[in-house]
Amino acid sequence: MYKTIRKRDGRLTDFAQDKIATAISKAGRATREFGVEEAKKLAAKALRQAEKTIKSRIPGVEQIQDVVENVLMSSNYHKTAKAYILYRNERNRVRDSKSRLMSTYQTITSADSSEDSDVKRSNANVDGDGAMGKMLQFGAEGSKEFAKTFLMKPDHVLAHDNGDIHVHDLDFYATGTLTCCQSDPIPLFERGFNTGHGFLRTPQSIGSYAALAAILLQANQNEQHGGQSIPNFDYAMAEGVNKTYRKAVKHNAEKYAVFTGKKVKLDEAKLAKLNFDEKIKGLDDKVFELAKKDTEKQTFQAMEGFVHNLNTMHSRAGAQVPFTSINFGTDVTPEGHLVSAAFLDATEAGLGKGETPIFPISIFKVKEGINYNPGDPNYDLFKRSMEVSSLRLFPNFVFLDAPFNLQYYRADDYRTEVATMGCRTRVMSSVFPESDGIATRRGNNSFTTINLPRIGIKNGIALGDREAPDWDGFYRELDDKLQLAAEQILERYQFQAERTVKNFPFLMGQGNWFGSEKLGPNDKLRDVIKHGTLSLGFIGLAEALVAMMGEHHGQSDEALERGYEIISHMREKIDEFAAKHKLNFSLLATPAEGIAGRFTRIDRQEFGKIKGVTDRDFYTNSFHVPVYHPIGAFDKIAKEAPFHSLCNAGHITYIELDGDPSQNIEAFEAVIRHMKEAGIGYGSVNHPVDRDPECGFSGIIPGDTCPSCGRHERDGEYGFERLRRITGYLVGSLERWNDAKQAEEAARVKHEV
Repeated sequence: MYKTIRKRDGRLTDFAQDKIATAISKAGRATREFGVEEAKKLAAKALRQAEKTIKSRIPGVEQIQDVVENVLMSSNYHKTAKAYILYRNERNRVRDSKSRLMSTYQTITSADSSEDSDVKRSNANVDGDGAMGKMLQFGAEGSKEFAKTFLMKPDHVLAHDNGDIHVHDLDFYATGTLTCCQSDPIPLFERGFNTGHGFLRTPQSIGSYAALAAILLQANQNEQHGGQSIPNFDYAMAEGVNKTYRKAVKHNAEKYAVFTGKKVKLDEAKLAKLNFDEKIKGLDDKVFELAKKDTEKQTFQAMEGFVHNLNTMHSRAGAQVPFTSINFGTDVTPEGHLVSAAFLDATEAGLGKGETPIFPISIFKVKEGINYNPGDPNYDLFKRSMEVSSLRLFPNFVFLDAPFNLQYYRADDYRTEVATMGCRTRVMSSVFPESDGIATRRGNNSFTTINLPRIGIKNGIALGDREAPDWDGFYRELDDKLQLAAEQILERYQFQAERTVKNFPFLMGQGNWFGSEKLGPNDKLRDVIKHGTLSLGFIGLAEALVAMMGEHHGQSDEALERGYEIISHMREKIDEFAAKHKLNFSLLATPAEGIAGRFTRIDRQEFGKIKGVTDRDFYTNSFHVPVYHPIGAFDKIAKEAPFHSLCNAGHITYIELDGDPSQNIEAFEAVIRHMKEAGIGYGSVNHPVDRDPECGFSGIIPGDTCPSCGRHERDGEYGFERLRRITGYLVGSLERWNDAKQAEEAARVKHEV
């Protein structure tokens, strides 16, 4: 008889025979196949068998459990045997989860962010070395393991872990949060709102409007795991300009009376309806001239404060700056026009020491008849937006005349103007008529990405085991993965739908989300989150094509046609999911920050290094032509444009320009106009923006010497800041990027115009 047993962690403890009988008895009671006495007999049999088969005098726990499992399987108690095996596997899964988690916690605690790409630099917007950044990572990693162990189906966890799919924002799964929201500040401003520590009244000046807009975005960020967008920024701020102008008119009228000695009688009723740049008969023009100047000054200061706030305020326990976006450029009223102009001026001015603002991601909405052609009321704003973007990388550009955007557009309703979350996400179509074609107060619920290159490797010519690609096999496996991803995201949706309004006191409790104003604190969210999207994404179309047929869509028309067929097929299947489940399933051209290298590492380990597929540290972003492929700007736009219409959950096309585009604004404008005419939905232009923090120079720093002060980068206290775009947003410190994104940035080639 054994006296000692070795536990899983190597410690020795007294051998307790009764524990074996107790474990078997619990299994027997659970299946109702036998009781305590039979359990004791089975335990005794297991011990006799253990003494015969285990040679060591000190057996391990796993060895004893193996014997018990064999005894039960050889008995007539098949239900109990199955229950015991399942219970044992579940306990092992929990133990493994704890072990992985403790190992990850050790990395967070002791490793520098430059040493571990996945854990410490999973989000370039979080300082992985800061105290609150570490705290956020502790919570995130623990939450991931909990979700995978207790909330998700094992086959979904397996598909995620082995690299077939990627469940985004897994760390927020257990919270039930949604990804993002396109907030409409107008109704919130009209009735005021509560962020949890007091009620904020309706703002009465442009400064207050801008300040509350920043607070709104910050409050919402604390209740969602994705980005925050204002899709109608100029419309939302316009009334703040009017209120400021009315105050300025009254103030300057009173000053006029004092200095001239003339009696001034203001019609308060007319004043209350006065909009920016309008006049009231009977008052001297000088009053309105001064009021206009005062309002313009205050509006610029408000926009400057808004930009500074969004780059300095923090969310999520202070671990990161809120991920924010604004869309603007289509309000043609004088007050709306002023907001857009002032915001562009504030963006160009930069932060306190001239730094380029990282947030908000700004998106200029381009529309014929509004701002695209000479004679359009906001044409000057379109021209100005390109000047600012050539200097500051923002704004990006969304094109409302693209057919898949124009179909929703109504000139008298800003809610129908397509907007983006900045990185690329868009939310427009809906299976529910009341929200179909409405951009505001809706967002993406969650999204999951499919690893296209892996499917290509298995069914193509990349491994050298077949002479021609097996397209039938490719589509069978693609359909299987789409079905799996749809089931996974639907499982997550059902969990989200069971949350209540009180779980999201601002997003839902203050009526920020579509329809939530009708709910009470204890109401579940099912009836309102149905207006959001359930997005299935993809990555690495280029590598999938190389794996299948030896070339990508930037290299041949045949590959381009095949690529379009693949993404068209995905869109058709996802539309079928939407019809079947009566939910807003949609197709996303996945932003690749978090998974750019994860899929590649997994596939390289399984399939080896394959030229053009797994031989780099990253897979190509969504449907993009690879960043390392030499191609002209217009050709790249032409090849990527057709995919925009298919990816209804979001898309973006980048162009990389060399040198300083502010010195060749005609070329910059040619690119933007070509995007619009080609049918691009959302686009941006990348170019170098460097800064020497010691002398304040901002521009292009070739090599390691500042062209302004001549300082060598190693000679100063601070290194040069090299601002680059990562997916749709900017990152000013490249060392915060994970290794895969750094490799992708280094591989980018310039596109000639």
